[in-house]
Amino acid sequence: MNVPVPPDMQRRRWVVGALLLGSAWSVAAGAEPAGETPAALELVVLGSGGPGAVGRAGSCHAVLVDGKPRILVDAGPGSFVRIGEAKLALRGLDTVLLTHLHVDHAGELPGLFKARAVASGGTIEFQVFGPSGQGRYPSTTRFIDRLFGPQGAFAYLPSFAANIKLHSTDIDARRAGSAPRVLLDQDGLVISAVAGHHRDAPAVIYRIDYKGHSLVFSGDIDAAGLPALERLAQGAELLVFNSVVLDPPGSPPQLYELHTAPKRIGEVAAAAKVTQLLLSHLSPSVDRAREAVQTSIHQAFSGPVVFAEDGLRFKF
Repeated sequence: MNVPVPPDMQRRRWVVGALLLGSAWSVAAGAEPAGETPAALELVVLGSGGPGAVGRAGSCHAVLVDGKPRILVDAGPGSFVRIGEAKLALRGLDTVLLTHLHVDHAGELPGLFKARAVASGGTIEFQVFGPSGQGRYPSTTRFIDRLFGPQGAFAYLPSFAANIKLHSTDIDARRAGSAPRVLLDQDGLVISAVAGHHRDAPAVIYRIDYKGHSLVFSGDIDAAGLPALERLAQGAELLVFNSVVLDPPGSPPQLYELHTAPKRIGEVAAAAKVTQLLLSHLSPSVDRAREAVQTSIHQAFSGPVVFAEDGLRFKF
């Protein structure tokens, strides 16, 4: 019988040991041993939960490049604490990828920017990428200006502890299935993006490639965004898929207009020929039904499936 782990234990638990698939990737806890070459890419789960206060931080993942924290994917509430617990040095963190502008994905941005500012002096330059605006959602550029611009809620921050320069880029998210866009191509690090779909919220799917390794982040995604995700994720080593709902009719009907059920997650992962699935942004219902969720995914996808925990690390 599977006994649920209490939330207070979930949020403190680190995954110990290593799981290997040839030499492709590993899951481990802690820092690199002294003298050991750092992994080309490393993923640290800073927030594996959703909007509910259930003991997990909101959606946030850090990507380390050659052992140095470089990229944040989303900035959900609680990730400020998790980044401290993970003992990640923030000095080189300069890129933020926002999948969409729901509060459980972007609400911690001011705190994380201030933490970056007090971690090092001098001028800090942030590249912030996110969706274009639509309806009641501002563009990422307008969102950043409302927070940190001259008339923004935190207008003091860019010059408070360090000189912060913010460069925001809007990714056209009006039409799911548009052509992928290369956002950054620098010293072998390539970040690509394509419009996803999260009902009325403009959403973006991201892929990070470096030294032959690849990570893909689905963001919150419904059925209309899956073809684009399948194309962008082709051959990826790790697909981070936000898992919120059970197979129908296990979740409220309206949630299927926003999210993807386990059976379809497995089908997309199989069609994209990804090596590994990491289920993150976990809802309590998915957390309680892990065995059923995994069985459903494995109807189509034969690779390993890991359920995210705050503090989990993947090394490539």
